[in-house]
Amino acid sequence: MEGSRESDLEKEEDDDATELLRDRFRHSAISLAESEAKRNGMEISQPVMVCIADLAFKFTEQLAKDLELFSQHAGRKSANMEDVILFAHRNEHLAASLRSFCNELKGKEPQTERKRKKDSRKDDKATSNVLDLS
Repeated sequence: MEGSRESDLEKEEDDDATELLRDRFRHSAISLAESEAKRNGMEISQPVMVCIADLAFKFTEQLAKDLELFSQHAGRKSANMEDVILFAHRNEHLAASLRSFCNELKGKEPQTERKRKKDSRKDDKATSNVLDLS
């Protein structure tokens, strides 16, 4: 029985945490919608904003579940950018935007010493192969 009580307490804590996240997410989504509406000279009714916030939260929950499955399928413990792009594959515009964003991040990312050494070895091999072919 005691294990059951602990399990019930954990479930209740998880439910409370989920509800808190949902409330914070809803508040943020509504604030964003209000801000964008104001910026564009529009009005959005409160029920519509709440509906959009709920849909966005459900979408985010599904995203999290899918990312977890994609990373598990690849044998990893955490999701990466490729998993996010894979999730967005049905929305060509979103997937293209994510690929572009990913490429920008890669361009800004400083190479680590290990990568530099690895790259320089590849360059050395490529150069030596070119020399061997001459």
